[in-house]
Amino acid sequence: MMEDLTADVEESDLQDWQLPLAFMKKRHTERIEGSKTETHTWRMKERMKTVSVALVMCLNVGVDPPDVVKTSPCAKLECWIDPLSTSPQKALEAIGNNLQKQYERWQPRARYKLCLDPTVEEVKKLCTSLRRNAKEERVLFHYNGHGVPRPTTNGEIWVFNKSYTQYIPLSVYDLQSWMGSPSIFVYDCSNAGLILESFEQFALQKEQERELASMNSHTLSRSQAPLPPSAKNCIQLASCGPSEQLPMNPSLPADLFTACLSTPIKIALRWFCFQKSSELVPGVTLELVDKLPGRLNDRRTPLGELNWIFTAVTDTIAWNVLPRELFQKLFRQDLLVASLYRNFLLAERIMRSFNCKPLSSPRLPPTYQHTMWQAWDLALDVCLAQLPGLLKGEEYVHSPFFAEQLTAFQVWLTMGSKKREPPEQLPIVLQVLLSQVHRLRALDLLGRFLDLGPWAVSLALSVGIFPYVLKLLQSSARELRPLLVFIWAKILAVDRSCKADLVKDNGHKYFLSVLADPYMPAEHRTMAAFVLAMIVEDYQNGQEAALQGNVIAICLEQLHDQHPLLRQWLALCLARVWTSFDSARWCGVRDSAHEKLYQLLSDQLPEVRASAVIALGTFIGTGTTERTDHAINIDHNVGMTLINVVQDGSFIVREQLVVALYQLIKQFETQFASIARQILEEDQRADDNMTPVGAGITTGGWMVVHDLGANGQVSRSPGNSSSGSSGSNGFTSSGSGDAFSGNGPVLFERGRRSVTAGISQSNLLKSSYSNVYVQIWKTMLTLASDPMPCVKRLAQQLVNQINLKATVMAKPQHVLDATRRPSTSAPNSPSTRNDNALPLNLSDSPPPTTLNIPNEIVKPVPIRPGEQPPPARPQNPGPIGVAFSHSQNFSRSRKIFDKGPSITYGEADAVNITTKDLNISSKFTDWCCKYFAQSVMRAPEEMDPYSTLHQEREWRFLRNAMGRKAAREQLHRAATCRLDDQIFINKNQGIPIALRFQHFSPHIIVADKEGVCVWNWKNGERVNTFSHLNHKDTKLTSMDILNSHDISLLMTGSDDGAVQIWRNYLPNNESGVELVSSWHALSDMLPSVKGAGLVLDWEQESGMLLASGDVRIIRVWDTQREIRLQDIPTGADSCVTSLACDNVGRSLLIAGLGDGSVRLYDRRLAPTDSRVLTLREHNSWVVNVHLQKGSGDGKIISASVNGDVRFWDPRFSESVKLIQPSFNTLTAMAVHPQANIFACGSANQLISVFNMSGDTLSNIKYYEGFIGQRIGPVSCLAFHPLKTHLASGSRDSFLSIYSTEKKGR
Repeated sequence: MMEDLTADVEESDLQDWQLPLAFMKKRHTERIEGSKTETHTWRMKERMKTVSVALVMCLNVGVDPPDVVKTSPCAKLECWIDPLSTSPQKALEAIGNNLQKQYERWQPRARYKLCLDPTVEEVKKLCTSLRRNAKEERVLFHYNGHGVPRPTTNGEIWVFNKSYTQYIPLSVYDLQSWMGSPSIFVYDCSNAGLILESFEQFALQKEQERELASMNSHTLSRSQAPLPPSAKNCIQLASCGPSEQLPMNPSLPADLFTACLSTPIKIALRWFCFQKSSELVPGVTLELVDKLPGRLNDRRTPLGELNWIFTAVTDTIAWNVLPRELFQKLFRQDLLVASLYRNFLLAERIMRSFNCKPLSSPRLPPTYQHTMWQAWDLALDVCLAQLPGLLKGEEYVHSPFFAEQLTAFQVWLTMGSKKREPPEQLPIVLQVLLSQVHRLRALDLLGRFLDLGPWAVSLALSVGIFPYVLKLLQSSARELRPLLVFIWAKILAVDRSCKADLVKDNGHKYFLSVLADPYMPAEHRTMAAFVLAMIVEDYQNGQEAALQGNVIAICLEQLHDQHPLLRQWLALCLARVWTSFDSARWCGVRDSAHEKLYQLLSDQLPEVRASAVIALGTFIGTGTTERTDHAINIDHNVGMTLINVVQDGSFIVREQLVVALYQLIKQFETQFASIARQILEEDQRADDNMTPVGAGITTGGWMVVHDLGANGQVSRSPGNSSSGSSGSNGFTSSGSGDAFSGNGPVLFERGRRSVTAGISQSNLLKSSYSNVYVQIWKTMLTLASDPMPCVKRLAQQLVNQINLKATVMAKPQHVLDATRRPSTSAPNSPSTRNDNALPLNLSDSPPPTTLNIPNEIVKPVPIRPGEQPPPARPQNPGPIGVAFSHSQNFSRSRKIFDKGPSITYGEADAVNITTKDLNISSKFTDWCCKYFAQSVMRAPEEMDPYSTLHQEREWRFLRNAMGRKAAREQLHRAATCRLDDQIFINKNQGIPIALRFQHFSPHIIVADKEGVCVWNWKNGERVNTFSHLNHKDTKLTSMDILNSHDISLLMTGSDDGAVQIWRNYLPNNESGVELVSSWHALSDMLPSVKGAGLVLDWEQESGMLLASGDVRIIRVWDTQREIRLQDIPTGADSCVTSLACDNVGRSLLIAGLGDGSVRLYDRRLAPTDSRVLTLREHNSWVVNVHLQKGSGDGKIISASVNGDVRFWDPRFSESVKLIQPSFNTLTAMAVHPQANIFACGSANQLISVFNMSGDTLSNIKYYEGFIGQRIGPVSCLAFHPLKTHLASGSRDSFLSIYSTEKKGR
């Protein structure tokens, strides 16, 4: 059993795993829209700088405060100076100067002021002076209170009187007022937490006072005192808690907290010697660590490397522990604050070991036990172990810290799960970028991290990676180019605001050089093109910088590169460079950019074709200057080239075509309005009843119709009026509800059909309208009835607006007085024109004096219940444009239905209908950008054997193998068994036209004129139904199932030539039925009383689709690339009724025709020579042709309405076998794809099943009686692709399924 199952699985692998999937690309499976952008908080709203520092030292050297009992010996060093080593005054000054030097290392440009043993007045003067000079910048207040009493619970600190005989309290409330905001306070004294608590209480009190003062400010005069200063944006660092004393260990400095904040490496080395772990490094003493060689700012020296590692460790701890906003505020906003807080983390670790808990406002979570401190201890171990040797002159061996951290980061990237915490080493990667030794590896790992998705990019930016990678663009190292281009592509895909920084620092030149480098791989040049496209997007400075860098010539040179993604982004980059930028557009004209882009319109990839359409659309977009004749000629040339794209098989290309043509139409909207008006008039004249033609729909949902009077004049009737009187204005308005869901499709469909059918075309040719505007407008009318809703919606908006302008605002040409025509004319069309023909009037809208439109017509008001309609206006005796005789009889001002304000005719003159305000756009470019925001390194999920998608697919293929095995026995018996046991019967919603069995589930799909029904033939119930989205006058004529071995799609074809691809049509899908894609497989279908509609034949192995029907060609489509491969003339005057194709070489095409002929074509030959054989033994309509996959007497089977079934060998011109069923009118024929049987259905309520020898296996007839089979005239037949099941649809809408096996009870 297992061996058989294994064999079936192997067979399934061959048949299923290797089959291509149709319409499963990203453009089909996901919405064409950009990624959801989140607000990025990494960029600080405002940078802040500490510009002034007040160093207040209350030491009173030699005199201990009364409330402090010091130990003996006791800590005495202040700023690493022994205050008792010299006179008190000199010691005080030396300590102050030393503290200033220590702070200057962190902020050398600040303004420092020493205040040694001050009085209250001196502190006040100092603070107010610094705040006044700092303005809105930050001021630092450092308070050392080792020589004064502890802070009080009332919120006071202590200073001195002038004679130093008393301690004077200084209120923190006053200090807040003097310092203002923003400020930072450092308190180094015992019980420092009391100051912090009091400060917060006073800050809250001040805020309440501010609120009260602001509430009363409206009643107070301006001479009142200003609002009290805010203390909100203040930062505080306190050395210990409210009830804690500073450590007095004689081995430590007295100002341990200040030492940690200002000299972290020195105190860290000394503290390391106090730990037991220092015993692992013998010979290292306190005296020795002070001799560690190097400079703090030189990373190549031991001391500098330790400082570098310390920065990385503390940054990493803060980033991993602190909330993101707090991290940004404390560690990225102000350089001095960032340094103090890094050092504060060390202070917390050291002082907690001496039973002191430093405090901070804003409060920080505990960090003293973070695991990164162990990495810091190890780095100290490694460094200090070399110290004795270094002092002897040995060479320093650099720390492995950064290499080890990069390895840890690499492990996280390789081994971590998807639902993992962010890597704690990310800030270290930022620091490593400073080192040339590790830079290449760090950039590689950073790129791999950014590739994880937008969340990873946001994290990296929040760490502060941006200025580092921006600086690296100044590097000339070629090995960094691929990495930097990849990283910047990821950054700009998530945060487009970075382009301003790039242009400001000339970073765009880096990517121009990469793009122009022929030795760079195409993938990296693609990313460079993407970066440049993002730089120039809606950013004039970026456009100018890129143009100066010769970006247009660089892009044009590579337009024909073999890499499709590069071609796509080169086109999109060009599109964005010259969007609303005339200099770039004319540069493109000089380089013949539009002509070079033409070749991409036939590219193999739909995304490239769409990008080329976008580039050409923006190329002809409205510029900022007046357009010359040369520019207009180029616009026309581009427009005439673009209209060929209307037959493209991809909806994304056609959607971009609407947007591109909109650029042209809005420039020449007056000319297009004239064309539209002429077509509307031709449509109405073609109608025998002279029915008013729908022109457009207003924003309020009113339909405006174009109505010609009996004498050729334009007339109107009021909306919703019972009287149909005609007037002088060229439209009628009526309520219509939704603009494009009700009357919209009818309106646009009529316009398209009239033009394509040639009703208006002949007259347009006679009236000299055969020019570029006519061709483009006809294309837009075609797009307005596109089978894809997104394309149709955009085109209908544009057509509706032009029709409104044509009907409401344009002056009818045929009633214009020749003497009053404007002298201006439209620019010449590039098309050839007859010099003797009448000149085409493409003038602007008429002046207000010649055509007045009442506002109640432009914006109609529906009649309220109980109101009377207004009286009908009399017919105008004179022609329009000459005189308004009714103006003598009617007032110029009247009320609409006697309700509301008066609306005058003069006000209506100002109404201007234009297309310039329409939102005709798509999200295709944003969707293209999403590619770089997502992972490009990771293999697709379906290729991962452990992914859910892959396992689901594997299960489906195993199910397929088991289904084939179960059906194998039935197939062996099919040629000898009766096939007449009815296992299902039910009534469908309409007459079945086409039937298809699902291969591996008990469902049958039924197509009728209106839509599709899905039946579960095992349960006997209908599980789904939906209608096609085409116009109501169209009907379905063909259907097939795509990707039947995997996630199947349903293809339907309608008699207007439209093909629609559906997904989620089976009941086990949670979401509803969705339209994947749709296009016109055939255009210009010929009208016919009895036509075949659209006939399709699908080949899963090649993805090739054959389309024919009521046309004189067979069109071959490549669905993988969504392009038309070729058109093969049928050479007959009748329609094609059925199609077949060989699945080996896919070169032989067989067509059955309505004249009874069966024709064979070789698509490898030229179209005119492709017909290789014509078989003419049938005398009537060919119902079906089938090409057998195996061998036999004849490989081709055909059947005609007369009831003859013939077998053909393509090597001979005569049939090799004839089977004549016992009925005359054959309406359906189906051949089982694997079993050697076929079935014929008759209009006489009979189905016969035969084997290939012609033996009748079963006859299914209509029987009278209670238990008799009741079948109607057969309309269609279909076999199950695997089982011996036969489905039959009849004219009475019943659906039946027959089998060789009885239905299980």
